[in-house]
Amino acid sequence: MTQSGDGAVLDGATPQAGYVESAGAEGRTILIADDDRSIRTVLTQALGRAGYEVRTTGHAATLWTWVADGAGDLVITDVVMPDENGLDLIPRIKKIRPDLRIIVMSAQNTLLTAVKATERGAFEYLPKPFDLTELVNVVRRALSMPHGPAAPSVAGLAEDEDALPLIGRSSAMQEIYRTLARLMTTDLTVMITGESGTGKELVARALHDYGKRRAGPFVAVNMAAIPRDLIESELFGHEKGAFTGATTRGVGRFEQADGGTLFLDEIGDMPPEAQTRLLRVLQENEYTTVGGRLAVRANVRIVAATHRDLTQHIRQGLFREDLYYRLNVVPIRLPPLRERAGDIPELARHFLAQVTEEGLPRKSLDGAAMDRLKRHRWPGNVRELENLVRRLAALYSQETIGLDVIEAELATAPSALASGGGTPGEGLSALVERHLREHFAAHPDGLPAAGLHDRVLREVERPLIGLSLEATRGNQIRAAQLLGLNRNTLRKKIRELDIQVVRGVR
Repeated sequence: MTQSGDGAVLDGATPQAGYVESAGAEGRTILIADDDRSIRTVLTQALGRAGYEVRTTGHAATLWTWVADGAGDLVITDVVMPDENGLDLIPRIKKIRPDLRIIVMSAQNTLLTAVKATERGAFEYLPKPFDLTELVNVVRRALSMPHGPAAPSVAGLAEDEDALPLIGRSSAMQEIYRTLARLMTTDLTVMITGESGTGKELVARALHDYGKRRAGPFVAVNMAAIPRDLIESELFGHEKGAFTGATTRGVGRFEQADGGTLFLDEIGDMPPEAQTRLLRVLQENEYTTVGGRLAVRANVRIVAATHRDLTQHIRQGLFREDLYYRLNVVPIRLPPLRERAGDIPELARHFLAQVTEEGLPRKSLDGAAMDRLKRHRWPGNVRELENLVRRLAALYSQETIGLDVIEAELATAPSALASGGGTPGEGLSALVERHLREHFAAHPDGLPAAGLHDRVLREVERPLIGLSLEATRGNQIRAAQLLGLNRNTLRKKIRELDIQVVRGVR
């Protein structure tokens, strides 16, 4: 056990000139700055075994002195240190030694940290806790790669962590953050895959908002929401008289997104004719409007997304293989929420804060309720969690939500209803089935009276609408939004079900 010049206890190291070195065959020196002594110890041992010399410090000022004196072939720095933020040190280092590679470590595992590290000139960003083998491999790669021009800087990044489009500190999300950070200064085409509700559009927006095209427009178009015979006109625009009803020139999404990002959601639903035209855009970087003759230069970054298995679509002849490879230059797979259950508490708190800003009552979840959320399967993913949080804020009067409320809500979730339960509590579907069995059993000599379907719907709708109105203090506009109904439809049902609306009462 030996001690570095700034008090770090390091195993198997020899102190020399105020720092610790681990002699190695390569003779390359790694400078490490981290205020956690155990981190410095572990890194010294791992890099020493790999053949590198190592200097460690717990202060940014010492690191700066070493760099300014010309020491070191590579820097590994933490973000939070007692005297200076490691990210703020990077531009100063790059100014005097632009070829010095810098690896950033951080326990502040957010998208903003990864993006800032890359934007300021870091070679790589590694979230804590990190894999030692991966870190050593990154060091080797950094020292072996030829030095090229610095990546272009993208100024004006948002500083508000709470405003980040992506939430989560799981290892799966960390890999996505690192990928997004690497793509920030490129125009590479990206394919985002994942189940419905995982946040594919949020990732596309992050690519745009933190990329070099952020000053341009972000235009999203859902292939599944456009009639198949109108998709080409919607994307590429049309000339006057190009088809029946084209009385004026139509501006397409490519033109609207000029200079920015075009997000093609549910790309697997694009018809074959439009696929062919899109392939030409990706190959030639130009397109023609429907009915047009002159080629138009395409100045957009394309990000596509789908929840479908496009390889299966290719085998079935529904999707062009050549288009798939043009779109899938950089694949990003979003994990379902069940694969990153550790992110659920942070996501839930984020959504609770969000609905409070929108005017709903402030709520929190106790420990048991939060643990129950982490055990749920979440077939609707992040979108399902967000909707649940909104219901909790709107429908319940207690400030702290407990396990009983969560059990009741999850029991009536679509996944629970489809399975007749699926949670420790009895699902609504199972309750209805049991009630109907009792109803039929009460008529041993024949079937119940006609009109049973309408009677059951009425029994479910009346308390649902009544409780929604109670939760929104009789505000029919908010109640309609909560229920997902048109306001006029809600008014009609209130009359039909003879529901008394009392304003201002919860």
